[in-house]
Amino acid sequence: MSDLEKAARDAVDAQANSEQVALILAVLQAQQLAQPQQPPAPPAVRPTGSAAKWIGIGMGGSVFLIAFALSAVAVAISAVALTICVLVLRSVWQDVRKSG
Repeated sequence: MSDLEKAARDAVDAQANSEQVALILAVLQAQQLAQPQQPPAPPAVRPTGSAAKWIGIGMGGSVFLIAFALSAVAVAISAVALTICVLVLRSVWQDVRKSG
């Protein structure tokens, strides 16, 4: 068998293989197109915290606000008491100066 005959036979085999590969590729593409396309899954949502965490934050905030309100009332009562004390002492001082 000559080199020319061998080359011709290899060329025929390569052509047959190319046709088979093209046919296989066409079948795979047809199968891919025939399959129903699924929409992409939505991104997963990560939970930001449990309910107990938020209940704790709410209770802690409430306790803080109640403590703040009570301290504001205490400051107001102290201011009124100091004012009354100053007025009484001023009145006593004026009486002492008049009698003296």
